[in-house]
Order: sequence, then structure tokens, then C-alpha cells
Amino acid sequence: MTHQAKKWMLVAATAMLASSAYAQKAGDWVIGGGALLYAPQDSTTPLRFVSPVERELPGSGASVKNATTLGLNVHYFLTDNWAVEGVLGIPPKIKLDGAGTLAPLGELGSAKLYAPSVLGKYFFGNPDDKFRVSVGAGVTYSAFRSIRLSQGLQNTLGGALKLPPGASSTSASIDSKWAPVFNVGANYAIDKNWGVTFSVSYIPMKTNATLTTQAGGKTVAVSKTRVTLDPIVPFLYVTYKF
Repeated sequence: MTHQAKKWMLVAATAMLASSAYAQKAGDWVIGGGALLYAPQDSTTPLRFVSPVERELPGSGASVKNATTLGLNVHYFLTDNWAVEGVLGIPPKIKLDGAGTLAPLGELGSAKLYAPSVLGKYFFGNPDDKFRVSVGAGVTYSAFRSIRLSQGLQNTLGGALKLPPGASSTSASIDSKWAPVFNVGANYAIDKNWGVTFSVSYIPMKTNATLTTQAGGKTVAVSKTRVTLDPIVPFLYVTYKF
């Protein structure tokens, strides 16, 4: 074997070893953390009193604002191509602004969103590839906690009941929901342990909000609205492979 042939064989072997260092293969654990944006493609039905009589607040509506938080996830590779992913993070504060006839009120309220997700994902290509595209699907459970309503909205609801400002108080609850998650991602291995991923999820989801108004220690009215969230969730995060 000539010196030149030995040289090329050494280069090829080095390249193969370097390539295999980037592998995400069966049995690997990969953790990640980064910026997660919750971007609702939202709509609401007009707020409607359902008790003691049914009556709609004409033209009333609301808009859910985008929220950014720290997202955390973990992958476990079942095979060289299939992985299970769990996603959670610091619950973002979701803010609700008035729309339609409620627009002059500005912010109507806020809530903390708890939405852990579990997905099955398929990674295209070979485990030694530095760049891999993934697709996935799974489920999420969304729960809304620490719900707060603005004083402006509370006074508006009280006024609709012919009550003076401050004579009533309104609390709210939002139904927790299971919903499907659809995901696509681009994954780049920086070295044998570190990488970066950008993924986008879509979550078709509708829920109901119930507002209970009290005066003098008694419930005087109940109102409801249906909220379509359908969020798009971009997630940019750094990964570390064990």
C-alpha cells in the first residue's frame, strides 16, 4: 500500500470517527432548555349571562396575548430514529385584552398556564448526521391557574346587572383540556454532546370560561364565553446528550 493510500485511509477513518461522535442513537437521553413562545391564534364568543337570565353583552370579545417562557424538555431514543419527548417549563402568564365593546377596558385579566406535553417523534436520516429533521405528534394537558380579573371588567359586569362600582366581585374559572400536539423540528449537533434545535408545535384547542359574580355574599349572576386558542408554539433550545 502506498504512502498516499495510507494517508487517505487515515483521513477517511478520522472522518468516520468524527461523524459517529454526533450520533443520537437508541438508548440516548437528550435534555434541552430554551425560549418557548405561546402564540394563540385566538377567538372568543360574546360574553353571555346564563343565570339568573340569559342575556348577551353585544359585541363583547377578548384577545389572548402572546407569552414567552423558559421551556424544558427531554428525549429518550427508543431506536436510532424514534424518540419519546416530554415538554414542560415555567408556566407563562397568559394575558387577556378586551376586544369589540370591551376594547376600551384594555387588559381584562390573566392566568398562569400549566401545559406539560408528551410526544412521539421520528428523526429522519442516520444517527451520525449532524443535521436531522423530525416530526412528531402527542398530547398536552392545559390547566389555567391563578386567574385574575381586572377591576374594569368587574365593574362592567356589575354595571350590566345595575350594580354600582365596587358593589360586586367576579371570579373566573377556565376548563382544563386535553388536546393533540403536532410538531416539526430541525436539529443540529454542534459536537458529540451539545446541539441546538428549533421546533414548531400546533395545538388545536378550545375551552370554556365561567365568570361568577357575587354581591352581598350571594351569587347574583353567572356568565360564560367559549375561547378558541389554537396556539402555535415555536421553541428554540440548546440540547445536551448523555
